[in-house]
Amino acid sequence: MAFVVSGGWRARPILRGDAAIGAALMIMSTICFVSMQSLIRQIGEELPPVEVAFFRNLFGFCAIAPIFFRQGFKPLKTSRLQLHALRGALQGVSMMAFFTGVTMVPFAEATSISFSAPLFATILAVIILREKIRIRRISALLFGFVGVLVVLRPGFVEVGIGQGLLLSSSLIWGAAIIAIKRLSTSESAATQTAYMGIFMTPITFLPALYVWETPTLDQLGWMALIGIFGTIGHLCFAGAFRRAESSALLPLDFLRLLWASLLGYFLFVEIPDFWVWIGGGLIFISATYIAFREAQLAKRKGA
Repeated sequence: MAFVVSGGWRARPILRGDAAIGAALMIMSTICFVSMQSLIRQIGEELPPVEVAFFRNLFGFCAIAPIFFRQGFKPLKTSRLQLHALRGALQGVSMMAFFTGVTMVPFAEATSISFSAPLFATILAVIILREKIRIRRISALLFGFVGVLVVLRPGFVEVGIGQGLLLSSSLIWGAAIIAIKRLSTSESAATQTAYMGIFMTPITFLPALYVWETPTLDQLGWMALIGIFGTIGHLCFAGAFRRAESSALLPLDFLRLLWASLLGYFLFVEIPDFWVWIGGGLIFISATYIAFREAQLAKRKGA
């Protein structure tokens, strides 16, 4: 057995029988995230994407309300309010950029680009946190950014605003990952989740006001479903890493590209480009290796 600490959860033994449950939860999370993305694509053609982002956060915040019923105001106790606010601002801006970019870029390509967030997080950790980086992770980073170039192919195909927004989203999300890492050293998962909803809902509401279009009841229902898919996806993702080793789970995240390709074909009549698969694979392999390497270093420090 092994131990895992993530997002403020207490370390617990991971039993072999949990591996299958962890894998199932990870697969479920990929289905939820891609389903959410497909709904964003559809609703984003009818309503401003930033408004969709606001409703996603609003309904998502409603979904975490039971935390307060069970624990009262205990999750709100924190000495790192500024860092929570920074994390919420970064994640809110990243979400709005991603929601907008998804409506402008083929489905599978958008998913491939989203794999690059851990690459940006690694670079920012070196710059901001002064983390040491050695030749293996430097090589993995270069490998990953070659994958980004393969997906975008600047000079061969036009790199539009949508691709720029998705890359910006990944960069900002990488910065949010740094904030999450810092928070995870002292804040519980309940506290992080509560403040995420508290800050992200108003942060996305203000830009939505400038482009506001009153949604119909049907559109509200679809956006509620976006919030549900997003919340369930995050719960499954967190639950998976509490039950199985990251080395067994991270490769399953590549299924997002498969689901995105299938939904893109059947819902939007999009056939993924060959280079999207090649570049997406390179990015994913790079990000997965970096995650494995960081996990190994963390275990050595723990030992």
